Amino acid sequence: MTKFERLTHQGFQRGFSLIEVLVALVILVIGLIGIFNLHIVAKRGSFESFQQTQASYYANDIINRMKLNRTQLANYSGEYTGALSKPNKECDVAVGAVSLCSSVETQAWDLYQWEQSIIGAAETVGGQNVGGLDSPTACIDIDGTTVTVAVAWRGIREGAGTTYSGNECGEDLGTRRRIFVVSTVII
Repeated sequence: MTKFERLTHQGFQRGFSLIEVLVALVILVIGLIGIFNLHIVAKRGSFESFQQTQASYYANDIINRMKLNRTQLANYSGEYTGALSKPNKECDVAVGAVSLCSSVETQAWDLYQWEQSIIGAAETVGGQNVGGLDSPTACIDIDGTTVTVAVAWRGIREGAGTTYSGNECGEDLGTRRRIFVVSTVII
């Protein structure tokens, strides 16, 4: 083998090592991009799951409040978006109320407090509610003793199956609408 052939052969070996390193880096970068995308998808899924859990909690909360105030059951019916004004009388002993409330006052306080929970009024950052559902609308329908509570909110992205027949609650949310519906009987 001549001196030229040996130098050329060594040059190819060095070049081949550099190509191997570049290929390994490309494979590593592609793998890291996949991991980052998986992380983003997992965070979105976690948020969607959290929102659904919250909606379930809020629906059951108002049902329990209605069970404790059966005489005003029909007056709980309506659509709620966070627009109720605070009642004159606070009827929640959990926050230190010492006055007795009528069933009508209790119903007004229940709806106000429940609506404030749904919009996340207890947790704010920079004057914006951050503790509740994203753009919530809640609907309560009462037919005799049958109570249907629907809690709708806006999901992160458009999803399949967002057209829910039979319940128009939160339809203005469009294709990103998510909804949780509970139907029960209160005797």
